[in-house]
Amino acid sequence: MITCAITDRRLRALSSGADWLQVRDKALSARELLEVVKTAMSCGSKVIVNTRMDVALAAGAAGLHLPAGSIPPARWRAIAPPNFLIGVSCHAVDEVRTAEAEGADYVFFGPVFAPLSKTSPLAPRGLDALAEAARAVRIPVLALGGITRENAAACAAAGAAGIAGISIFEN
Repeated sequence: MITCAITDRRLRALSSGADWLQVRDKALSARELLEVVKTAMSCGSKVIVNTRMDVALAAGAAGLHLPAGSIPPARWRAIAPPNFLIGVSCHAVDEVRTAEAEGADYVFFGPVFAPLSKTSPLAPRGLDALAEAARAVRIPVLALGGITRENAAACAAAGAAGIAGISIFEN
């Protein structure tokens, strides 16, 4: 199972042991974010940069993560190095299919459960929707939103290739 810790400039998940580390901090300048990403790259996880292809490329990060409704992954692929991961956040099965068709390497699907680290205007999608999303595509679908040690196995049983989150990796 792929594990992806999502963190910000505080890098609280740096020692989480997650396979991937997504750095997401919308308040930082490109220069500041580059320094955070470089620090994150010392943890041994594959580092994925949220929304900033320029920073991901400058840092030599493993990939880019895009919010729903972004420029399609295939457009970014033209300037990405070989084996560069591009993922997309999705909230519905149709979005998962679209992300795969547009060249995504993986998707985050959620919120599966009510998020623990923030409030969300989106209703939890649940395990049945996660299972439907995982069956709909060939790329990895990672469960996001309210993931805990207690419900991570249920996400895997529903077909998720992994889990992504903030709170589960901060303890």
